[in-house]
Amino acid sequence: MAAPLVVPGRSVTGSGASGRAAARPYLGIGLKVLSALAFTLMSAGVKTLADRFPTGEIVFFRSFIAIAPLLLWLRWQGGVIDAVRTQNLKGHVLRSIIGACGMFAGFAGLSFLPLSDAVAIGYASPLLVVVLAAIVLRERVQAYRWAGVSVGFLGVLITLAPHLEFGGTAGSGGTGALFAILAAGCSAAATIQVRKLTGTERTGAIVLYFFLFTSLLGLSTLVLGWRMPGWSDLALFVVVGVLGGIGQILLTESYRHGDASLVAPFEYTTMLWSVLIGWFVFGQLPTASIAVGGGIVAAAGVFVVWRERRLVVERAREAAAGGARAG
Repeated sequence: MAAPLVVPGRSVTGSGASGRAAARPYLGIGLKVLSALAFTLMSAGVKTLADRFPTGEIVFFRSFIAIAPLLLWLRWQGGVIDAVRTQNLKGHVLRSIIGACGMFAGFAGLSFLPLSDAVAIGYASPLLVVVLAAIVLRERVQAYRWAGVSVGFLGVLITLAPHLEFGGTAGSGGTGALFAILAAGCSAAATIQVRKLTGTERTGAIVLYFFLFTSLLGLSTLVLGWRMPGWSDLALFVVVGVLGGIGQILLTESYRHGDASLVAPFEYTTMLWSVLIGWFVFGQLPTASIAVGGGIVAAAGVFVVWRERRLVVERAREAAAGGARAG
């Protein structure tokens, strides 16, 4: 996969695995699965709050509270100031605008859609990353990756089918689907911008400036009318923000301890978590089209990542064989 998948409200760091950490692949996989669970639980919390609170208010609490675990993690890593220094403030602003639009759209989509539907539609994001990488970054995309993207988009269309009608939308589900696909597009565009930033910027700076910007943007919607949360809702706001921050940390660390090509496919465990949470918490089960479409997208994504890994292994063997002949 061209990049880690993105769930609404999530930022992608673009962090790679180090040589030291690559020797601990099972830890990387475990952290990735836990990050997927954290983000899915966060989305479930957002869906619960979305029925009673404006989207801007949810965006503010999710982003502002997530700064606390992020700063604690950066402090534990060895220093906050060095981690957040930037040479490209304009680049952070652009990434934050795109990401904030995706967060607003994603949270709005969750208010209309079952959790599993929103997660499945979000799987369009990494497919769009491949297309944007070819157009914007001028990356050379192999034929097998285009094939995977084509099959994946077929799965996305199957997933969207129940929510859309020819010439219009099928009620609130159609509105939610449009928000969800907009969120996926923004997430893909944000991923491309993050790739550009990682050339000069640290992970801490990319994530912190995004959280700060979305907090300010969410706070600006106060003039449109917020609802004062009670203690139970305030506690849920805190849980959503903490889960978002912890999920980001787990996501980053997972790619430090395992190769991206090995760890990335475990993002699809979000579908398992969303089905279980949707069933037990909201009493909602995915329809056949969601199960089939999501399965097709996941299979296409896993194929692309598996093929990428095979190519890396083959190139390493060829290089080793060439070195042996030269010796």
